[in-house]
Amino acid sequence: MRAETPACQLLARQADDYRGWWWVAPPRDPWLEAGQGKAVSADLSVRAAWQAAGRPALSPFEVLPEDSEGTPPGAVLFWPKSHALGEWWLLWLCATLPEGTPLQLVGENQGGIKRVLKVLAALGLGCRKRDSARRCSLFETRLARVAIDPDAAWTSFEVVLGDERLRLSSHPGVFGHGKLDDGTRLLLETLPGVLLAGGGDERSRAFLGDVLDMGCGDGILVAWLARRGARVTAVDVNAFAVEATRRTLAANGLAGEGLVKDVLVNEVLESDVYSALAGRAFDAIVSNPPFHLERAIDYGPAARLIDEASAHLRPGGQLILVANAFLPYPDRLERAFGGFEILADDRRFRVYRVVKG
Repeated sequence: MRAETPACQLLARQADDYRGWWWVAPPRDPWLEAGQGKAVSADLSVRAAWQAAGRPALSPFEVLPEDSEGTPPGAVLFWPKSHALGEWWLLWLCATLPEGTPLQLVGENQGGIKRVLKVLAALGLGCRKRDSARRCSLFETRLARVAIDPDAAWTSFEVVLGDERLRLSSHPGVFGHGKLDDGTRLLLETLPGVLLAGGGDERSRAFLGDVLDMGCGDGILVAWLARRGARVTAVDVNAFAVEATRRTLAANGLAGEGLVKDVLVNEVLESDVYSALAGRAFDAIVSNPPFHLERAIDYGPAARLIDEASAHLRPGGQLILVANAFLPYPDRLERAFGGFEILADDRRFRVYRVVKG
């Protein structure tokens, strides 16, 4: 099987025996998925592809089982676009694997892989450049215990929405890390007019129904909806986002799956779009769907969100999503539902709604 991604093409030409190694934060690549070793990824879709091929794959938030052959002989870290996320993976590996474990770090030059030299030096880890090709670089070092706990990467910040305050938890790699995305803010400003019922001020009105937050990120939509009586299911393909949402709910007194003020709320799941939701339907689906995959544009998850939404909406249920104004979602909404309306448009973002007949 030939490697397709540049980083894997660089690795494929090495003389190393990678059997039993960990592939950490790997891209989708048939050379990896048909090879040896174990994937460790926060991306559910990557883990699912490996598992479908009969290969072991784990989330960093799972308890890592002891391999029958002992600890891995080495690990390869694919340096992500987010430099802070790469640093977290490095700290996590230092805390997880034995001292002296060989580590290779690979990535595209445009993605900042050369900056790992300074990161490793700051941690007291030696490093040498191993190879370069396909506009990628490969470095190698050995793991050691460092003084920084990986959990130090978790941060929290406060968002003010009118007279309401929400405390959000965030982590590198989570959408909108450390700030409220402008599109999500526009969506939150729009939702009261279409989801909430009852009189009085906005915070006293309630939405008594089942809501799906697709792509929950740091959990701001879940917390906002749960405070208003919605029974919320939140999903994200990113394990960091799922953990961030759970921490956000805890920070706002909404933690736990079960009854909160006599309302069932706060189910948070890893799901590749609707993969964990077979047979389930909701009164509303809300989303600020992603369209970036590293530096490329990928409409796949948003397309599936729209195309499969009808099967997960009850009669009269609403799909409400916010998107950059330039994205070609109107045509897809038209094909999937036969029509749509624009609830808000600030020239940068639009909030769309469709209602299932």
